[in-house]
Amino acid sequence: MIEVRGLRKQYQMGAVTVDALRGIDFSAGDGEFVAIMGPSGSGKSTFLHLLGGLDYATSGDITLNGQSMANLSDDDMAVLRRQKIGFIFQFFNLMPTLSASENVALPLLIDGQNVDDYQTRIADLLSKVGLGDRQHHKPDQLSGGQQQRVAIARALVTNPVIVLADEPTGNLDSNSSRDILSLLRTMADNEKQTIIMVTHDAHAASYADRILLLRDGLIVHEISGEKRTTQTIRAVMSELEAIE
Repeated sequence: MIEVRGLRKQYQMGAVTVDALRGIDFSAGDGEFVAIMGPSGSGKSTFLHLLGGLDYATSGDITLNGQSMANLSDDDMAVLRRQKIGFIFQFFNLMPTLSASENVALPLLIDGQNVDDYQTRIADLLSKVGLGDRQHHKPDQLSGGQQQRVAIARALVTNPVIVLADEPTGNLDSNSSRDILSLLRTMADNEKQTIIMVTHDAHAASYADRILLLRDGLIVHEISGEKRTTQTIRAVMSELEAIE
């Protein structure tokens, strides 16, 4: 579903060149749930931004659903983002004056679709995330966990090939976080959505099939299988953070 080869990203800060990513190779298939972790400044956000077409790599390539992103124009990249990629953010980013169903419809409007043709899909998605009876509620009438559920339905409405989640539980209490993580796990297992999630929370990462740990712009460790327990993830993260 997604393949990354030799991905590098450099930023210029005055006379200093910063190597945010220094050559990453990575792939994920249909229905795979991958968590990205690492110390502050390790390159997690940069990596997610490049996967989502929000920025361009200095070198290397990302292939999404068979399409290379390396030489896409700004317009073509915008179309790819709208139609192939779903985004879930920490702070929900819902429009406060719109209802839950209207917020879910926003990506369709932006893509120039006739929203009336998608009312059944919007209603089905809100039901799947447990908000079938909250379709007409505005964000201030919903809890934080419910708002994040709306954001998840919004990310899925265009049937994207990949969903990118940036700290999706970072603004939620423990009960809401557990519900959201279980929902993401179900999306991967039942809907075969490919999910890439950046998180600092070891418990959240344990829901994923694989945990990739970044440091200084490189993938330095991977945890999978029976080893992906909260305790193991925390221990590896502590070792990474202790490195000078």
